[in-house]
Amino acid sequence: MVYDLSFFKGKKVFITGHTGFKGSWLCKILSNAGATVTGFALEPPTEPSLFEIAHISDCIHSIIGDIRDYRSLKKAFDEAQPEIVLHLAAQPLVRLSYQEPARTYETNVMGTVNILECIRQSSCVRSFLNVTTDKVYLNKEWPWGYRENEELDGFDPYSNSKSCSELVTHSYTKSFFTRSDGGMNVAISTARAGNVIGGGDFAKDRIIPDCVRAAIAGRDIVVRNPYSTRPYQHVLEPLFVYLMIAAKQYEDTRFSGWYNVGPDESDCYQTGGLVDIFVKQWGEGLKWVNQYDGGPHEANFLKLDCSKLKATFGWKPCWNLEEAVKRTVEWSKCWVNHGDVCECMDQQIEDFLHQACLYRS
Repeated sequence: MVYDLSFFKGKKVFITGHTGFKGSWLCKILSNAGATVTGFALEPPTEPSLFEIAHISDCIHSIIGDIRDYRSLKKAFDEAQPEIVLHLAAQPLVRLSYQEPARTYETNVMGTVNILECIRQSSCVRSFLNVTTDKVYLNKEWPWGYRENEELDGFDPYSNSKSCSELVTHSYTKSFFTRSDGGMNVAISTARAGNVIGGGDFAKDRIIPDCVRAAIAGRDIVVRNPYSTRPYQHVLEPLFVYLMIAAKQYEDTRFSGWYNVGPDESDCYQTGGLVDIFVKQWGEGLKWVNQYDGGPHEANFLKLDCSKLKATFGWKPCWNLEEAVKRTVEWSKCWVNHGDVCECMDQQIEDFLHQACLYRS
């Protein structure tokens, strides 16, 4: 398996949610590859933000807008005339979804409807990928990974809204983009990724950003649920899979479908184990404490079966969890010490691609 970024050179790519953590890394990759990128999103969701720190707006066409506003989205879309659309815009936080359920559904469900409507009324798009989450599944807390044909029924408003986003995508695919002969007018897939970590994530209520903030402040890391098990992976892992799917289905619509994107089973860690790795990598006498804060329901056990992705594309993860945490700490310390974070990102992207090439040989 190898990622061929040369495919994207000169391609017109439209990214929703480009000001977020994953969106900023994705813009960096595509800009380096020579793509013509248009991003549509709200202002960066955190302060500080990777989008601003890495000067992402200097290398793409950035449009600030709300995915819930169809009219402004359609205007930006029509001006961009994209060939490839990557839909990342979302309200992505479980805890916030309990506080603001209506906004979460409006963003995650109607936002998906709006971008699909733009595609339905266009003739330029050949490949569309909707990025959802591993939390779309009805979680039965069983010890094996969920497969793509399992029932979709997320518990909390965030997870459930992403389940709905999947169903909206399935309906549009069958209703508007599938020809009578079984072929497709536009290649459409969804990607259900596990928890991502990496440099530049400043979100609230995420374990690695909490770790970084505590380390910088010289405080103990507070872990509210150390025994929950999640599939953790470096942010570059799913991003390169998204690009692989988008490119492959652009060339052959038979690659369209629904794909899990997660680490190998050995990297499905309890949260406390993940923090142990972070403490080891950061050093400086850092430690953590177990302090449950009585928050809302969150799954205790969740992992994915990625056999379909592996069988279809010959894919395998590149960086294990130790390496993912090491790279996260590397970026974070570069930023704290006022280093060149753009150069750090470029080097990590290059290192990741080199590792992927080694797997091919």
